Amino acid sequence: MTDNTMFMLKALLLGWIEGLTEFIPVSSTAHLLLLGDWINFSSGSDKVYEVVIQFGSILAVIWIFRARLWQLIGGTLRGERKEVMFTRNLIVAFLPAAVIGAIMIKQIKALFHNPAVFVVTLVLGGLIMLWVERKPHYAGGAVVPAANADDNITVASSKVTATTLEAITWKQALVVGFAQCLAMVPGTSRSGATIISGMMAGIQRKTATEFSFFLAMPTMLAATVYDLYRNSGALSETEMTAIAVGFVAAFFSALLVVKAVLRFVARHTYRPFAWYRIGLGMVVMLWLIYR
Repeated sequence: MTDNTMFMLKALLLGWIEGLTEFIPVSSTAHLLLLGDWINFSSGSDKVYEVVIQFGSILAVIWIFRARLWQLIGGTLRGERKEVMFTRNLIVAFLPAAVIGAIMIKQIKALFHNPAVFVVTLVLGGLIMLWVERKPHYAGGAVVPAANADDNITVASSKVTATTLEAITWKQALVVGFAQCLAMVPGTSRSGATIISGMMAGIQRKTATEFSFFLAMPTMLAATVYDLYRNSGALSETEMTAIAVGFVAAFFSALLVVKAVLRFVARHTYRPFAWYRIGLGMVVMLWLIYR
């Protein structure tokens, strides 16, 4: 097997992992960077590959929610109040990350090379998730078990004020937007930060998850375009091919995950993901100590 073939197979694997982890609160970036380091996948000093292929996952979301997106675009252009408010909320939530990301891109990328950062963010993020899920007024709706586990339902707590996307206020959207800025630190998880902050702001768990999906579209598109613009001249043909391979793999693996995530959060809490984060953080810590 040639070195180029092995490089493409690694790119394929990482693309698949990206799609599987982008929309669950375990940090896809941490998985890509750590796995890339373990399998000796070199994507350059700026880690363009890890950023750009994430848009493959976002395209999967665009495809799944295409009918709702057309409704949103059409309703906004027609001036329908609910759709205009939803569009406004997406813009409000997007702007903090857009501004801070553009200003601090170099400092953020520098953190990508320090695996010790992942230990802190993975474990701390997991502990915060466990704490939020233990608070009834933050839980975004308690999961009530039925006789048949498949019939479990989510009942909104008294503190939940937004049970639909259209009911989210601009203040709640702004909270989610600033939380998304924290997710620039590798290992934090963009989906985890936006979903948990949304729940704490009074958005129902499933609705917060859906809002996180919609917010990912402009955020990851902007990150992809910006990174390609800054680095396109420095990318070799092999690296561009690897990006294409990872992009496609991320798209198809994300297609399998998104609907499953929505079904899961309607019936369960995020505790399993919290414990997974803590466990992974411990594994990374042991790897750093004994490598």
